[in-house]
Amino acid sequence: MRLTSSHHVGSSNPETPLSALNKTHALPVPRLAALGLAALGVVFGDIGTSPLYTFKTVLDLTAARPDPVAILGVLSLILWTLLLITTVKYVAVAMSINNDGEGGILALMSLINMKKKNRPVIIAIGLFGAALIYGDGAITPAISVLSALEGLQMVTPTFTPYVLPATVVVLLGLFLLQPLGTQFIGKAFGRIMAIWFLALAVMGIAGIVRHPDVLAAVSPVYGLEFLASSRFTGFLILGAVFLCVTGAEALYADMGHFGAKPIRFAWLGIVFPSLLLNYAGQAAIVLDGASTDGNTFYQLCPAPLLIPMVLLATVATVIASQSIITGAFSMTRQAINLGWLPRLAIKQTSAEGYGQIYVAAVNLVLMIVTVALTVGFQKSDNLASAYGIAVSLTMLMTTVLLFIAMLEIWGWNVWVAGTMAGFFFIVDGAFFAANLAKIVDGGYVPLLFAAVIYGCMCIWHRGQEASQLQSKAWRRLPNSTPKSPLNMLLAYRVQRCS
Repeated sequence: MRLTSSHHVGSSNPETPLSALNKTHALPVPRLAALGLAALGVVFGDIGTSPLYTFKTVLDLTAARPDPVAILGVLSLILWTLLLITTVKYVAVAMSINNDGEGGILALMSLINMKKKNRPVIIAIGLFGAALIYGDGAITPAISVLSALEGLQMVTPTFTPYVLPATVVVLLGLFLLQPLGTQFIGKAFGRIMAIWFLALAVMGIAGIVRHPDVLAAVSPVYGLEFLASSRFTGFLILGAVFLCVTGAEALYADMGHFGAKPIRFAWLGIVFPSLLLNYAGQAAIVLDGASTDGNTFYQLCPAPLLIPMVLLATVATVIASQSIITGAFSMTRQAINLGWLPRLAIKQTSAEGYGQIYVAAVNLVLMIVTVALTVGFQKSDNLASAYGIAVSLTMLMTTVLLFIAMLEIWGWNVWVAGTMAGFFFIVDGAFFAANLAKIVDGGYVPLLFAAVIYGCMCIWHRGQEASQLQSKAWRRLPNSTPKSPLNMLLAYRVQRCS
């Protein structure tokens, strides 16, 4: 098997997380800001719209009227999950490793395999991890758009019968826009997402003002005490808390579209603070006595602005779907280059960015599966029960590959690498274990989808190897020898595919 990889990352002066964060000034500030704005419209939609459904889903698993200990505990878990998984693991560490500018678990697998050939376990981890992203990625557009449009039910129940059809129409429109490319989409969507994150922050601040004591949840003690006191319920709640970071893996896979520096700039300067403020605002209004029956996100919004907020949320969730779609395009090209998928037609949508591509076949499959899931599950609450298990397993696999990269690419001491990767593994493992409870409620759907994609990759690769062996066998036969299958086998023994 032949793996292509970048010489840049494997150089004698590899980039480490600290040096990477310190080099953000290398790009001119206006250019960095422009790329960061465009990244808002492509990369951060998924994780940026998670406040629509995460806090509501978590509260549904707590008591009918959660006490302050539970509310502060849940908020603390969400804040620290965003910090540890997205900011530390992905933005600081994982994005310091790229393969010719590409990110994601496939790029990481290829880079590691470049050091030592014939490592089937590493290849299996990378391929199945990528397949899992496709699996959960099909749910992302459905749950995001459904969550937004369900806000219309808070305006008047009259809109309830129209939520599902409207969601299908919006999703179809999103997939039909993809041939225009991420450069066009990024410019159009970036400004809208900037407004979205501003709205998240303002709404969050308004909520915090109503109950400033909510800021005490910054201490991780509240989260740990809540888990300890809740026992099994707290364990199940971890699966819902994980919804706040499901877009982190796609964020890493989208790195090839804009580069690490603009993504870091946008995350640390805009996205991360806005998310923290909004989650804190939702917790604050519940502490202040707001009902937990409806969506706490929309309860942050003043009643006269509810319909405009639903419209803005709908557009933002369309953009949320964009991040997983572009991530799927990037991973597909990586898989093709590595010989694990057939050579599908890939359209370069911009002369400025190598990572800005469109893959029609992938777009069509995702569209069909996403619409089918929307119609099948019908409500965002039902989809939340199936969401997260696949990407949590991918994150666990990424941690394993990061540990190997720390040793072989950065040359870290095994104890230092083991300590950092071990910590990530414990955190990821806890979330994966909590998400296992979702299998019977629909979590099997993304796992089955991922298994089909993984099977296609393996079958294609094995077929390619068999075809190459056959070609070698024909070439070994003398020109005068009849090209029969029996003579071919005598000339070259074909290896079995185990």
